[in-house]
Amino acid sequence: MVPPRVLLGVAGGIAAYKSAELLRLLTETGHSVRVLPTAAALEFVGVATFEALSGEAVHTGVFADVPSVPHVALGKGADLVVVAPATADLLARAAHGRADDLLTATLLTARCPVLFAPAMHTEMWEHPATRDNVALLRSRGVVVMEPASGRLTGTDTGRGRLPDPAEIAELGRLLLERSDALPGDLTGRRVVVSAGGTREALDPVRFLGNRSSGRQGFALARVAAQRGAAVTLVAAHTADLGDPSAVDVVRVGSAAELREAMLGPAQGADAVVMAAAVADFRPAALAPRKIKKGAAEPDPLRLTTNPDILVELVAARRPGQVIVGFAAETGDETGDALHHGREKLARKGCDLLVVNIVGDGKAFEVPDNAGWLLCAGGGETELATGSKALLASYVWDAVAARLKPPSA
Repeated sequence: MVPPRVLLGVAGGIAAYKSAELLRLLTETGHSVRVLPTAAALEFVGVATFEALSGEAVHTGVFADVPSVPHVALGKGADLVVVAPATADLLARAAHGRADDLLTATLLTARCPVLFAPAMHTEMWEHPATRDNVALLRSRGVVVMEPASGRLTGTDTGRGRLPDPAEIAELGRLLLERSDALPGDLTGRRVVVSAGGTREALDPVRFLGNRSSGRQGFALARVAAQRGAAVTLVAAHTADLGDPSAVDVVRVGSAAELREAMLGPAQGADAVVMAAAVADFRPAALAPRKIKKGAAEPDPLRLTTNPDILVELVAARRPGQVIVGFAAETGDETGDALHHGREKLARKGCDLLVVNIVGDGKAFEVPDNAGWLLCAGGGETELATGSKALLASYVWDAVAARLKPPSA
């Protein structure tokens, strides 16, 4: 199988040093990567670094290797172009069709998905000229990520930080799986997503929990933000996942904490997605001290039922709001996973339900996912195995199709 051919453009900003990590992530996941730095980028990271990590020659100008016409051949042969970091200068030159180095010339010949990951000071990102350039690029079908917030150069902090290389790589994979996965159809919308697994304390040491890593919920939040939504992510216990760019993250622990964090923001949301694996039960009493192991068998553990947050969200929803549930299912003697998913959709009353088969390395603690998307009106769509970002993109397609126009 021919590996995907990726062009990694690197513009001249301090965040260029992170492009080496992105390059490593892309090559280690089976991509063939050619680096196209600007001359300014080489002031931050040397040619030797890019050539050693990619195994490919690195040039900045169109007059290197003239017989192969690289600015045409590279663009026409690429499956994906990623520019990280994309500075204000690079975005301006790309928006206005400049072709004064190998990177910008190649951008004019590329007919594959193009992903820009901006990095600049907050004032530059918010300047009307930059905003106009970003809007122009997006109107042409180019994906310009929303930047992260955090530490910039010196002591400055704010919006404009380069998104985490792992996040850029994840969105790059998504565009290779599905080139139209990141339209701006959620612009102006507010969405709330839950993720991760709740933990119910038994004593100061132990808890009841589950195997959810939070990856699917984080992918849902990440994709929604890059499709234009204002996103609140309520995250229970998760794997070591970086916060998605342009997403407000609220950390919780137990089912009761998740319920409290969800119900308030959900009131003003256009869509709510309950992807968290919420514990159905909690101990009836919390032991004040660690339960010691003794000679006698321990007392039976008494459990009580946690609130059904999804049912509460459905009961409190406002007109036009779309609510999505998730069901991690296994088959049993009464029916298969899809049968149980259909029953859950009817019982919960949500608009959409994603059914995942769990166990044997499926759904939990893995990067990929599959399942079915069930609709309250009776439609069912099978979701083939792919990245969790890919599954998220199909969920947001279905949500966007059900949202009323903002003026309605």
